[in-house]
Amino acid sequence: MKRRLLFLLIVMGLFLGGCSLAPEYVKPQAPVPVDWPQGEAYDSLREAPGAPEARVLKWTDLFTDPRLQAIIRTALDNNRDLRLAALNVEKVRALYGVQRAELFPSVNATGSGRKERVPGDLSTTGKSITKEQYSVDLGVTSWEIDFFGRLRNLEEQALQEYLATEQARRSTQISLISSVVGAYLALAADRGNLGLAQSTLDAQKAAYALIQKRYDVGLATELDLRRAQTQVDAALGDVALYTRLTAQDRNALDLLAGSPVGEDLLPEDLGSVTPPEDTAPGLSSEVLLRRPDIMAAEHRLKGAYASIGAARAALFPRISLTTTVGTASAELSGLFGSGSATWVFAPKITMPIFDARTWAALRVSRAEREIVLTQYEKAIQGAFREVADALAVRGTVDRQVSAQQSLVDAVAEAYRLSNKRYEMGVDSYLSVLDAHRSLYGAKQGLITLQLARLTSSVRLYAVLGGGD
Repeated sequence: MKRRLLFLLIVMGLFLGGCSLAPEYVKPQAPVPVDWPQGEAYDSLREAPGAPEARVLKWTDLFTDPRLQAIIRTALDNNRDLRLAALNVEKVRALYGVQRAELFPSVNATGSGRKERVPGDLSTTGKSITKEQYSVDLGVTSWEIDFFGRLRNLEEQALQEYLATEQARRSTQISLISSVVGAYLALAADRGNLGLAQSTLDAQKAAYALIQKRYDVGLATELDLRRAQTQVDAALGDVALYTRLTAQDRNALDLLAGSPVGEDLLPEDLGSVTPPEDTAPGLSSEVLLRRPDIMAAEHRLKGAYASIGAARAALFPRISLTTTVGTASAELSGLFGSGSATWVFAPKITMPIFDARTWAALRVSRAEREIVLTQYEKAIQGAFREVADALAVRGTVDRQVSAQQSLVDAVAEAYRLSNKRYEMGVDSYLSVLDAHRSLYGAKQGLITLQLARLTSSVRLYAVLGGGD
């Protein structure tokens, strides 16, 4: 018996080292230019020191604001989308374990007992008898020996799906971090706009009160009074608008964090936010290949290659083995006595002659590989466009902010001069209103551009694949 078991183990090892019919995987060439786009929108990036070196910081190094870091950590612990992604990883890992287990035999121990009465007319002795039979067996049932690599390719496919799911979890985490930062900055910007609207309302109320006094003594017309009132009403509407937006921003941040965010962690305005550290994509677009979504697409592509190998192996003979060793006796006391040993060795081979489904399955697996390959190439092209767009924003937004700040200064001076001319009776209140509207719009535009400048680094962090 020992020799037979040794022989079976040797044969098992030989069969486990069998061939694979999967096509050899060759990494596809990226269908995008090697270098990033060039032009006026990107010139300032190339002039920046350290720009040629690829540099994607960890989120803890990129977002250094302590309050923001606390919110991000809360989101990483409590966000339900990230939790679902992690649970999906656990599920797929367990499925991979199930598929991998198919490579190895399932060994079972069974014990049975039977007792029956045989009537005399059925008995060889002509008398009724009582039969007893007891047995204990240890064996392998219908274990497929993976000679042509069908099971190994299915295991490889399951492994690649698990790795792709893990990359999807990383992608979800990066998206969550960038969304939290984006919501945090949006709340800061809207709070800044709310403060601007509130200060404008206070100024317009004071101007309206002054014009009311001038109107009462005949120094101002009713038209000037009504024009001043329109500014107060407009400011009241903006205060209500930004009050609503800040409340919605707060709700969005609470949802992303997975729990209510304390007031002490919230920003007062954009000026109170520590700017994110800068990131650099480097000169080569190969940096895209480390993005989690692209890595996930490549894992699925490798899985499609393994699927072809499994489909090919289905066209070849399938060998399975059932074997047991044990002991049997007509009496329970003699179950382990001398001469009670039993064994069964039952190999089985199934040779496919004609089954249209197997050939169709092979065609399906080949078509699936082309689909996944196209999805992989599309993911790279989409990532290239996202990075190029983010670089275009970052290369121009500083100039926009500078120009807008100059506009705010110029319009503020124009508003001061218009107000002075009105007080001296040289000009009508209409010029003051026009100057004020321009100043208010310019300040709102400045807040919007300051937000765009801060979020450009966040966007670049996300589209480059981030850092854990």
